[in-house]
Amino acid sequence: MGDPEQKDWEITQDQAVGPQIHRIIRERIVCTDLLPGVRLSEAELAKHFNVSRQPVREAFIKLADEGLLEVRPQRGTYVRKISVAAVLDARFVREAIEADIARFVAKEPDDAFLARLEQLIADQRKAMQGDARSFLTLDHDFHRCLAEAAGKTYAWKVVEDVRAQLDRVRYLSYFQFPMNEIIEQHVRIVSAIQSRDCEAASAAMREHLREILHTLPDIARSRTELFDNASTALSP
Repeated sequence: MGDPEQKDWEITQDQAVGPQIHRIIRERIVCTDLLPGVRLSEAELAKHFNVSRQPVREAFIKLADEGLLEVRPQRGTYVRKISVAAVLDARFVREAIEADIARFVAKEPDDAFLARLEQLIADQRKAMQGDARSFLTLDHDFHRCLAEAAGKTYAWKVVEDVRAQLDRVRYLSYFQFPMNEIIEQHVRIVSAIQSRDCEAASAAMREHLREILHTLPDIARSRTELFDNASTALSP
C-alpha cells in the first residue's frame, strides 16, 4: 500500500475528513509516490487516519470517478495507469474554457489582479529550481486566479474535475522539460492582459495549454510503465 506513515499522510480535525483523505491520496498518486498497480487498503487507511471506513470509501469512489483508482470487486482497490485519452480530453476542456477566460479578463483588468499575476510569476521563478509540487501548485494558482477574476467559478470547477490525469503528466514533465518556457508562456498571457488585447490573451493561453501535446509523447515513451496503451493512443 505504500508508506502511510509519511508526514504528509496526516489529517486535521478542523476540516471535513473525507475531502482531506481524497486530497492526500490524490496528491500521492499525482506525484508518483503511489505508482500504478499499488493496492490501497480501505481498512489500513481508516486505521491510520483513525476514522471509520466510510470517509475512506467515499474518497476511493471519487478517485475512481477521476480515473485515478480502479476498484476490483473481491480483489481490492488499485492505482490506475495514466490514461493518455483522458489527458488529451482534459487538455481539450481546459483550452476551451481557459482561452475564453483569458479573453474575458483582458477586457478591463484591475491593478490588484495584475499585481497578483506578477507575484505568482515571480514565485514560480523562485520555485523553478525547487520541488515540483511547489511549482505545480503555483502554476495551478495562476490559472485559478484568472478564473476567479473572471467570476467563472463553475467553469473552474469543470476544469478541476477533469484535470487529475493531466496533473500526473504535468508532474512528470517538471523533471524532463525546462520549466522556464512554461513561465515565459505565463508572461505572454499576462502581457496580453495588461495590454487589454483580448484576442492575444486568448491565443497565448491556447498556445500555453497546447504545450503538453508536444511533451506528452516523449514522457509516455520514457515512462511506459506508468501509461495505459500509450503507443496506441499517441499513434498518428
